[in-house]
Amino acid sequence: MDSVITLEDLLSEAERLFSLHGLYFGHGTTNAWDESVFLVSHALRLGPDPQIDVLNQEVTTDQAKVFRQLCDRRVAERIPAPYLTSKAWFCGLEFFVDTRVIIPRSPISELVFHQFSPWLINQPDSLLDLCTGSGCIGIACAYEFDQAAVTISDICGEALEVARRNVEAHNLLDRVEIIKSDCFNGLDGRKFDLIVCNPPYVDSQEFAAMPSEYRHEPARAMLSGEDGLEFTRQLLREAIDHLNPQGILVVEVGHSALALQQEFTAVPFIWPSVGEGDSGVFILSYDQLDENRNFFS
Repeated sequence: MDSVITLEDLLSEAERLFSLHGLYFGHGTTNAWDESVFLVSHALRLGPDPQIDVLNQEVTTDQAKVFRQLCDRRVAERIPAPYLTSKAWFCGLEFFVDTRVIIPRSPISELVFHQFSPWLINQPDSLLDLCTGSGCIGIACAYEFDQAAVTISDICGEALEVARRNVEAHNLLDRVEIIKSDCFNGLDGRKFDLIVCNPPYVDSQEFAAMPSEYRHEPARAMLSGEDGLEFTRQLLREAIDHLNPQGILVVEVGHSALALQQEFTAVPFIWPSVGEGDSGVFILSYDQLDENRNFFS
């Protein structure tokens, strides 16, 4: 007679496996247990936030097989869990993802939850999610600012296919416009009250040292020249022409924050604290961009 397998048995088994093989966690989870929970929630259709009382739930042989197959691929191929499940979460919302886009994990999510307060003075009538990828930031903003016209853009047509799928899944096609654009070049001179951007910002040295899991993500969405600032420089030069007075620019630059501050020492970047500390996200107001435009030219 087969012994009973519980959900906790499976999770403990996967946690040991992941720890043994030294997996890297950075695509929505930070440790082997949480990664196991993410995968088992998908395999057993438990929803995004299973409660602790399900640990004693019995698991069928077929359910255990599906879960173990996911775990085996996670170990053997170092595929991030969201790519294995085609599912990621951002601002409490579900998004479809595949290898055409990076996996949503931006600290900008916390700023979205707080509606970019206190830096965004007025509710925006229009906002832009530049370098949108999966569309997660723009879609989350559409929920928070339900009266705003939202534009999401990306240079990559394949990424925009994923973004459109997510816009459709959230029933936002009437409010979220999808545009292919190289930085601001495809936006016909439009101006916005809020511009949010999670651009490529990884430098070549950091990229070369990244764990195997990151190799499954599109390099074009991460690499930005030798120092990681190639795109950000262009963005800073051009943003003032696309931002309305009293508007703000919000940009994630990750570990390239230090290089940015060293290059533009006179610019008063605002670095909001998110979560446990530095977010690698800066904010500049319209006035700050205007006053410092000579440094960006």
